[in-house]
Amino acid sequence: MKRFPCLTVILGFLCVSLARADSQLEAIVGALQGIDDPGIQTSFLKGMLGGLEGRRDVDPPAGWDELKVKLEKQGNEEVLALVGRIGQVFGEESASDSALATLMDGKASLDDRKLALAGLVAQKNPKLPPKLALLLNQSIGIEAIRAYSSFDFKGAPQVLLSRYPELSSEEKSVVIETLASRKSYARALVSAMGKGKVSKGDIPTYVARNLEAMLGQSFEKVYGKVQPVSAGKDKLIAKYKAMVLASDMSKADASKGRAIYQRACLACHVMYGEGGKIGPELTGSNRSDLDYFLLNVLAPSYDVPEGYRMVTITSKDGQVSVGNVVEEDTNKVVLNMVGQKRVIAKSDVKTRVTSKISMMPEGLLLTLKDPEILDLIKYLRTEKQVPLP
Repeated sequence: MKRFPCLTVILGFLCVSLARADSQLEAIVGALQGIDDPGIQTSFLKGMLGGLEGRRDVDPPAGWDELKVKLEKQGNEEVLALVGRIGQVFGEESASDSALATLMDGKASLDDRKLALAGLVAQKNPKLPPKLALLLNQSIGIEAIRAYSSFDFKGAPQVLLSRYPELSSEEKSVVIETLASRKSYARALVSAMGKGKVSKGDIPTYVARNLEAMLGQSFEKVYGKVQPVSAGKDKLIAKYKAMVLASDMSKADASKGRAIYQRACLACHVMYGEGGKIGPELTGSNRSDLDYFLLNVLAPSYDVPEGYRMVTITSKDGQVSVGNVVEEDTNKVVLNMVGQKRVIAKSDVKTRVTSKISMMPEGLLLTLKDPEILDLIKYLRTEKQVPLP
């Protein structure tokens, strides 16, 4: 099989398609019974897992238990890991307990722990939420914060808000997004804002919109009305255009601009091969055009392509997910969210709303000083990557 690596890829894709239909799972298991090559087994199992993505408590197909015994005897580590992850989808308590043990094992590799956490979250394992607080100060801390959003866990807001003052800016952003994912969590967040424990400036505009829709006047009372900057976009564009044109761009620093870009833009936009994929890639965009830059940064919701419109999905258990749809089939919808992708089973969806509003916060330049704006523009006009300062 090592001579034909493309064949394993093709097999994997075929199994993804087949595994989406319960009637075909038995055929995949039957085929695996006659295969001894770990490479081919891995391709089949990866495809099977891909087809089961977004599903929970699926009845195992006939022959699965016998296949497990065979694969466990062979002892290939990659195969065994896949068997465990598929076992969780089939509701096997032993597989879930094994994943939980891996997650809590500080000596396990970070990748293995992340996979274990992802599997437990996907299956909404009730044993997970009480364990998450133990992970917050570890290398898997950010993933553990995000995991709370998948559970209506009473203790989550207190755990997260009590640690909030000591967190990094990235961790604080993840906490805000997590607490905005459920109404019970959001109430605790607004209460903390009212007590001055969380700053209004820590709430991104797209999160504020979500909180306003979720809580109404109780949020507005603390935060104020979420005002669209695009209403005064023409005056703002004229103001910043005059400032830039009157400045000496030769004194701007592209390296400093890259640092600003990493702080303000990298999470959502790819440039020079780095960044998230929430918004359009900037490497080949018209970013050197000042008018284009100012319009899209100051009023990103003025003209949003359909593929980048904000989609809000509320699950039947109250979880609210906000992002762009990047994949969808009969069983699941995949949202590209800030810092993560979330797979949502269609059977879990209560409501789904597509907005013409962009997830990009309006008025980004209002948070920057004039020299920082010039540095950012200088960086965006570069034709190749520059070093950080």
